[in-house]
Amino acid sequence: MKNIVLFGPPGAGKGTQATLLKEKYNLVHISTGDVFRYNIKNQTELGVLAKKYMDEGDLVPDEVTIEMLKAEVNKNADANGFIFDGFPRTESQAKALDAFLSEKGEQINGMVALEVSEDLLVERLLERGKTSGRTDDTDEGKIRNRFNEYNTKTAVLKDYYQAQGNYFGVNGVGSIDEITNRLAQVFDKL
Repeated sequence: MKNIVLFGPPGAGKGTQATLLKEKYNLVHISTGDVFRYNIKNQTELGVLAKKYMDEGDLVPDEVTIEMLKAEVNKNADANGFIFDGFPRTESQAKALDAFLSEKGEQINGMVALEVSEDLLVERLLERGKTSGRTDDTDEGKIRNRFNEYNTKTAVLKDYYQAQGNYFGVNGVGSIDEITNRLAQVFDKL
């Protein structure tokens, strides 16, 4: 089983690339953003709580995120592996994911990070906000707040996975195909 954490700041292209890579490697793509939106749309208890945080541009608390993620993994018990997109976002989430997978006799094979400059990402997100209907992508202040959250709480995961020898940085600038090819070179080694 191949379990990959696809990592990068908001707007780096994780969702786009995960969609392409899940087909190539026959993996299940679990996007925390999609899981949140599903729960919000269906007004589940966890969804209502998550919406409150997302509307403020804040990260959803670990315990809410972890419960949603566990449910998604358990729905796909026969999968060949997973691409985790947007999770983990904190070291405590990474440890919880490691413990959860360990219970199933599995592990994270690698964290593959898309590396893109913040200014380019702000442009991408504002553009996406015009068509996506995502309110968190229409306000530059909220976007910058998400980068602040990412830089102070999430980027530290690089150190966590580097310490395990499982961190792989990939240039996230270029055409979709160019980036997919760069990512595939890493996936093939994991």
